[in-house]
Amino acid sequence: MTEDKIYVAKLGKTVGLKGDLKLHIDSDFPNQFKKGATFTTNRNLTLKVLNYNNNNGTIKFETYEDIDLAKKLINQELFTSKEATKDNCQLEENQHFWFDIIDCEIIEKNIVLGKVKEIHRYPITDYLEVTTSMQLVEKNLPKTFLIPYILDTYITNVDVQEKKIFTQDCFDILENS
Repeated sequence: MTEDKIYVAKLGKTVGLKGDLKLHIDSDFPNQFKKGATFTTNRNLTLKVLNYNNNNGTIKFETYEDIDLAKKLINQELFTSKEATKDNCQLEENQHFWFDIIDCEIIEKNIVLGKVKEIHRYPITDYLEVTTSMQLVEKNLPKTFLIPYILDTYITNVDVQEKKIFTQDCFDILENS
């Protein structure tokens, strides 16, 4: 997939005889699976949503309205674009898309600690996986470390336009990693 594509779900087994498929969502925004929305699969198919049933977690696509056609889609992954995600998903205050957080610099007391490489979701909170800046690695600090994504405790400000996340107490986490 191209860098602009974002994985959002996987298609499961068929449900019933009319082309419905079980939808395994891997996104915080189930409302993006509305009628008329389009997604690309890992096999480069473009699928347009005919119906999504949030209650039973099933989805049906145009031109796949029969069980035999729908079976061809089983186990395919669904992707959307960053633009479509921003258009279809409403963020609340202090929420950010993961793709906006990735590659942000982590800054604490005017020191660049590193850059966000990945985000990990754990039951209690999300964690930013940070690749430590070379200047700090040269001082024998770990090459990577994790920061809990907890606002006001560790994260003081997020500026996705400037690709900077300002932190507190994260240098201590780095030193003890």
